[in-house]
Amino acid sequence: MYPEHTDRTPAVRAPEVHRPTPLTPAAPYAAPLMPVQPGTVPAVASVVLPDGRVVTGYAVAPMQPEPVVAKPAVSRAAVNVALGGVGFLAVCGGLLLLTTFITALTALITQLITLAAVVFGGWIAVQIFGGRGHGEGGTTVNIRKAVIKRNKFYG
Repeated sequence: MYPEHTDRTPAVRAPEVHRPTPLTPAAPYAAPLMPVQPGTVPAVASVVLPDGRVVTGYAVAPMQPEPVVAKPAVSRAAVNVALGGVGFLAVCGGLLLLTTFITALTALITQLITLAAVVFGGWIAVQIFGGRGHGEGGTTVNIRKAVIKRNKFYG
């Protein structure tokens, strides 16, 4: 972007080499408060290999298997699965009873509405097609000539 200065020669510098110093932690692991000495000094064993070399080292005690702990007859996982299944069946049974109850209630309401319609319809039919004659009670009004003026009835 800017032109370089040509009146001066650039200074030649020696390359700088940076060498980082590694950080060492003060305590890479927690050291015990007191050194623990083994109770007895193990015996040193020497083994002569087939090619004549001698290997010397401490004898290692064979690994002792851990004592077998008596396992329960039924595992906890099996008990949890069984209890979950019992709870699931209880919920499903409750939902089945709830849907059965709702279905029965719907059927009852439908029957009551049908019964009310039949009874009310029968009452209407009796009123219309009743066996009463014309002379039996009631009021009969015969209007021959009537004049209606301004919402008033003149006979």
